[in-house]
Amino acid sequence: MSITYKNLWKILIDKELKKTQLKEIAGVSSNVIAKLGKNEPVSIETLVKICLALGVDIGDVISIEQK
Repeated sequence: MSITYKNLWKILIDKELKKTQLKEIAGVSSNVIAKLGKNEPVSIETLVKICLALGVDIGDVISIEQK
């Protein structure tokens, strides 16, 4: 089982935003964006910041892939 942020990247495409813009509007670090790109875990606090910045729910940005 692993986590994935594929839905987050789809949201960014739909909103015509780049990862650098997400970093700025959500107030997260470059390190966090790198972790997201590698499907590595980040804190719930970070996910909440991203969700609030994009106007979405946490389930809209993260999902669990079962292998």
